[in-house]
Amino acid sequence: MNTKGVDPDSVYAWLCGRSLARGVPQPVADQGGFRVDTGTEAEISRWVFPTIGPGLVALARGLQNPLYLLKLCGEVDELRSILPGGWQVEGGNFFMQSSGAGFEAAAVEGYAIDVVRNNAVIAVRIVAKDGTLAASGYAGETPDAFAYDRIVTSPAHRRQGLGRAVMAALQGTRHYPGTPELLVATEAGRALYERLGWRTLSAYSTATIVRP
Repeated sequence: MNTKGVDPDSVYAWLCGRSLARGVPQPVADQGGFRVDTGTEAEISRWVFPTIGPGLVALARGLQNPLYLLKLCGEVDELRSILPGGWQVEGGNFFMQSSGAGFEAAAVEGYAIDVVRNNAVIAVRIVAKDGTLAASGYAGETPDAFAYDRIVTSPAHRRQGLGRAVMAALQGTRHYPGTPELLVATEAGRALYERLGWRTLSAYSTATIVRP
């Protein structure tokens, strides 16, 4: 796993797809990284950096609002080492890329799968017989990348292949099959994706300002 940052083009391509999937503005180059102006109650903007550079250091010293987030394709200790006081760092996430192999869509007996594509945004829902949402996921596709996002399985329905079924359903909608497939996974998700042939490009760490 690369702990010294990743290809900026891959980060930008992933962010473009992620922004589509989440309905937020497209990323813009800023300070050596990419800024996404999310504009929500929980977050004004985030900067995502492929590697540590002067712009990241300058932002860390200048920002004061807790609703601004700094993200790094790197380890927690790397990010923490360049931050001034007043910041906290969290890890446990990983930037990953598919090997390019297709998902085998295993049957999910007793569940209904709903796939909706709206232009470049895809949503998948898997519903149990009792009508409860068992699993879901989203993706945003551009000519440069297919970005998977928010792949979630309800605790009561885990270990039944629903996560794989969501990924297979999303993948089956691709218009540009030769482009990279990218996502950011949790520790548990990383183990699943590695079994499916994905590789970890880097750790993915987050810095937030400590609220007074």
